[in-house]
Amino acid sequence: MRNKKTIFIIAGEVSGDVLGANIMRAMPDCKFIGIGGQNMCALGLKSLFPMSDLAVMGIVEVLANVRTLKKRINQTIKAIIDTKPDLVLTIDSPGFARSVISGLRKTDAGNKLIENGLRFHHVVAPQVWAWRPGRAKKYAATFDRLYAFFDFEVPYFTKYGLDTVAVGHPISDNIIGKYKAKNVGRGDKVVALIPGSRMTEVKKLMPIFREFVERVPDGYKFVIPTVETTDKFVRNAVSDWNIKPQIISSDARYELYERAFVAVAASGTVSAELAMMHIPAVIVYRMNWLTTIIGRILINVRWVSLINILLKKSVYPELLGIDANAENILKQFERIVNNTDIRKQMITDLKSADRLWRPDDFSVAERIANKIHDCI
Repeated sequence: MRNKKTIFIIAGEVSGDVLGANIMRAMPDCKFIGIGGQNMCALGLKSLFPMSDLAVMGIVEVLANVRTLKKRINQTIKAIIDTKPDLVLTIDSPGFARSVISGLRKTDAGNKLIENGLRFHHVVAPQVWAWRPGRAKKYAATFDRLYAFFDFEVPYFTKYGLDTVAVGHPISDNIIGKYKAKNVGRGDKVVALIPGSRMTEVKKLMPIFREFVERVPDGYKFVIPTVETTDKFVRNAVSDWNIKPQIISSDARYELYERAFVAVAASGTVSAELAMMHIPAVIVYRMNWLTTIIGRILINVRWVSLINILLKKSVYPELLGIDANAENILKQFERIVNNTDIRKQMITDLKSADRLWRPDDFSVAERIANKIHDCI
């Protein structure tokens, strides 16, 4: 039997941890080392350090954590040199991934590994179609292969010579054919409150969610799914709320979405999950004021929610920056719960996107695994 190939895998947030675990399952003939969360660690990965150290988003937020990030970059470079993997596979967290690879190439030991065949693959194409299109060229100079989610993303990178493969959206593997909305009626009145998976965003949204909950008419039941990195904070935050929501594990979130009448969710991966399950939702995001201003200047797309971008229309209402306040959330919430036509049209639009999420019966992890096997 041939020796197992070693893959140094890096996931920086919850969605990457889930996909990383699926890739590990699809490659039982390989040894994995690196950085991950509870899903990857459950499969035997011994994370180099807590994944939460990388879960930072926003220009100002990154600057505030620059010392920790620099330490983790150097620690990761050393680990790659020491373990001599056959492949480095990074999942999202592009800034960290590029910093690690750049730093590795500045060392004699790192260059020797590359000369001996070490390759760098990255999962999740940066949204160069939304802002800073010049990043595509930088990615081509950094990575040997890129796994994008959608076909429309591929040309942005292949034009610079980067081997780019569209593999579908990984969330579809966990949802399509397994979960769907149960078309609950208003009598159930379950509202999913989803403050996100990063501590920075959760801290900003929880006070807004509290004010929103206190303004909603009586009779609704609120449920908040949490991830390992935010669970304790969320539980402490709601301890003195007048209307206390139920707190559940992220592992049970799809069952929650199935019975939710509507969701109020942080912008990000969860909006795609909700869209695939055809759940009406209001999307919110509150960033540092400077990050908000800079983002408005640089971002070239009209929407931030993937479903809106794919369908080129405002399916989910978006409240960003200072617009993400309790009053505006309540207005959009009431439009959805009180206007049957608006709710039905939203669900119809969500269903129309089903064909865009998954190209065939293979899982995203299986497609990535097959491509990796071809080159190691």
